[in-house]
Amino acid sequence: MPALSTGSGGDTGLYELLASLPAQLQPHVDSQEDLTFLWDMFGEKSLHSLVKIHEKLHYYEKQSPVPMLHGASALADDLTEELQSKPLNSEIRELLKLLSKPNLKALLSVHDTVAQKSYDPVLPPMPDDIDEEDSVKIIRLVKNREPLGATIKRDEHNGAVVVARIMHGGAADRSGLIHVGDVLKEVNGIPVGDKKPEEIIQILSQSQGAITFKIIPSIKEENPAKEGKIFMKALFDYEPSEDKAIPCKEAGLPFRKGDILQIMCQDDATWWQAKLEGDANPRAGLIPSKHFQERRLALRRTNVQVQPLKIFNRKSSEETVECEEIEGTEAECAGHNSGVLLAGFRRSFRLSRKDRKTNKTMYECKKSDQYDTADVPTYEEVAKYRWHPNEKYRLVVLVGPVGVGLNELKRKLLISDTQHYGVTVPHTTRARRSQESDGVEYTFISKHLFETDVQNNKFIEYGEYKNNYYGTSVDSVRSVLAKNKVCLLDIQPHTVKHLRTSEFKPYVIFIKPPSIERLRETRKNAKIISSKDEKGAAKPFSEEDFQEMIKSGQIMEVQYGHLFDKVIVNDDLTTAYNELKTTFDKLEREAFWVPVSWVHS
Repeated sequence: MPALSTGSGGDTGLYELLASLPAQLQPHVDSQEDLTFLWDMFGEKSLHSLVKIHEKLHYYEKQSPVPMLHGASALADDLTEELQSKPLNSEIRELLKLLSKPNLKALLSVHDTVAQKSYDPVLPPMPDDIDEEDSVKIIRLVKNREPLGATIKRDEHNGAVVVARIMHGGAADRSGLIHVGDVLKEVNGIPVGDKKPEEIIQILSQSQGAITFKIIPSIKEENPAKEGKIFMKALFDYEPSEDKAIPCKEAGLPFRKGDILQIMCQDDATWWQAKLEGDANPRAGLIPSKHFQERRLALRRTNVQVQPLKIFNRKSSEETVECEEIEGTEAECAGHNSGVLLAGFRRSFRLSRKDRKTNKTMYECKKSDQYDTADVPTYEEVAKYRWHPNEKYRLVVLVGPVGVGLNELKRKLLISDTQHYGVTVPHTTRARRSQESDGVEYTFISKHLFETDVQNNKFIEYGEYKNNYYGTSVDSVRSVLAKNKVCLLDIQPHTVKHLRTSEFKPYVIFIKPPSIERLRETRKNAKIISSKDEKGAAKPFSEEDFQEMIKSGQIMEVQYGHLFDKVIVNDDLTTAYNELKTTFDKLEREAFWVPVSWVHS
């Protein structure tokens, strides 16, 4: 066949080339009959229509601009956050000022809207009566050691083997050739229509290198996958190999309580697709959705009797097993007397085992066992937050069982920098003594006013002892923060969730007891004060005290561990203090994951 002329410059369209073909081929045709056939074939109107459509599509493909990126707004936000963490010079200030201007933000937003919109021609749907074999597609993928990244299932209606889901970032997703709803006919030439999904998975798992699929494409319209911008903090441990409900254990993503998950797809109401934040692996894994996990955890708890957390009081000189009025301001712990007087330094108000039957429980207005057990922890949506010097400090909440050394750790922090750290001044209804000053040791108020404040939820926690009320108010926390100090608050763990607001942004640290052997060793010279002793004499820790400390710490961690941002084991006081101090320093320098409402409220 001789080369065909395309006209001067080679720019003649396919339609003009088609029209000129019969004349160019005429010298090479032997008979008039063949020439007539050529004229009739190339003059067919339907062929000319198809060629015109082809030219229009080709022109559109050549002329349509392709955006360099689809998320200019997000990129600008990331750049702003990155620049704010660096030393500010004139160029950075100018760039930050430009990026914060509303007109530039609006321009970037319009750009993203246009870039993400599809302007491709809308083609008519596939006819329902199309011949199945005509729509078969042969796909060849190269599979290395990584899984294919797709799950399959048997269609309940027609028995066909169909693609159930495509894992975001997996080999199948990156290829763009396999879609949800595609019917799988053959794998490497092996018919799979009569095989169980497990058998097909076995064939795929044993295959390496190039794998050939014969599929019938789904005619369902798929929404384009978007990069996940939702981050969730896991509030429970998850191991897919132990989950009987997961559709494919190999596709599951294991995680631990406190891990940050980037949610890639929420199309399935039961199983989300997620990645561990910062993981370089592009492939997502399956995790139970929030709704599904809440339902099954709630069902598991229905017949489980949750042991209520025992509530104790502690004396400022050392955590006490039984309650007495929290008295002196002398900071003393574990048998060591520093001789430093810290006004207003005392523990939160907790009732003893003896007094709990006759006195009001702490945080009576909101605390209940039914409320806590109904609060099923699964995931919490979070965002990155970095403290800025022009803001108030984050509230620091310390929790831990009786005797663990919370009081001494707090004392060491306070005396390390009294200008930087502060504690709340408690309220009481008892009479002021001669050596006391209002607003220093206590804030003294009437019983009527105290009860009114209780009704108005102005107390974080409170209790009654010897017919007098004692409590820690929300305003006392605000007072410390208003002085540009870090407020150190020691409360019962069940009250933490009522402080988790954008105003306080609490960072919760759980001080955990070490092993019982280590307790015996480190507290052999320590003493506690028991209200069983009418004289308030100090006595050594007993074996019962150690066991109660371990047990109480375990219950706290099980019931409220999802609220803890940091766990420090007080195995050695100096080591625990240094770890606590390092954590405080990081809070003022680094970005932390916090509930998304604290950032966007």
